[in-house]
Parts: sequence; structure tokens; C-alpha cells
Amino acid sequence: MFIIKQISVFVENKPGRIKAMTNILKENDINIRALSIADTKDFGILRLIVNDPEKACRILKEAECTVTTTDVIAVGFEDKPGQLASVMDTLFECSISVEYMYAFFSRIDGQASVILRVTDNQKAVDELANAGVKLLSCDEIYNN
Repeated sequence: MFIIKQISVFVENKPGRIKAMTNILKENDINIRALSIADTKDFGILRLIVNDPEKACRILKEAECTVTTTDVIAVGFEDKPGQLASVMDTLFECSISVEYMYAFFSRIDGQASVILRVTDNQKAVDELANAGVKLLSCDEIYNN
């Protein structure tokens, strides 16, 4: 399966809030695989890809955090100029819009990895696979 579960956590823009959330995850043996934060003056949205999204969601909710899940896809490509542009070209040609994206650490030498939130995950998976783009599976993301 190539649809990845992303956790989004509403975070007050106050000292120690991200520290508290990351400690909750640490204490529950949740490993963060990728993250992004978008903020405003008063709050932020912390987006996380973790090794056990169901457990992470449950424990964050138990800690009274506002949490949602979103389906995203992950792609890996050779770490050289133009590779991301090729992915974007394929999505554009198929009328798939990218809502946001962020890069994350790849454990595969020479590979760049990106999380994509797009308007149509399944169509994006199909079209990118047809274009020869390496899609990262749940197992590759959660267990490596």
C-alpha cells in the first residue's frame, strides 16, 4: 500500500508545547519518520509521519491534543537536480494539484524522499508509478 497516514496536531504557539508532544511520543516508543510545522502568531500545525500512526494518534488524544489524520503519499527519487521537477511535471500533466509537501531523511544512500499531499492520492499513485517514480510503501516508511 502506498497511502501513508500523516498525523496533524494543533499546537499552541507557546514555549514547551512541541517539547511536550515529542516527549509523549518518546515515552510511548513512537519514532518520528518525517515532520513539518506551519505556524502563525498564535498556533501551528505539526504534521508527523511516525512508525505507528494509530498508537500515536491515540496517545496524543489521551493527552488532550487536537489530532487528525490525513492520507498522503511518499516518493523517493535519485538525489540529483531535476528529479522533483519530473514528479511535479507528471502530477501537473494529470491535473493533480499539490496542496503541500515536505522532504524527510532517507535511509537509502543517494535517495531524496518527499511527502506529498495531493488532491487525488490514488490517481497520483497510479500516474507516478506509470511514470517510473519510486513510491514508498507504508512498510518502507513505518518500519525502516
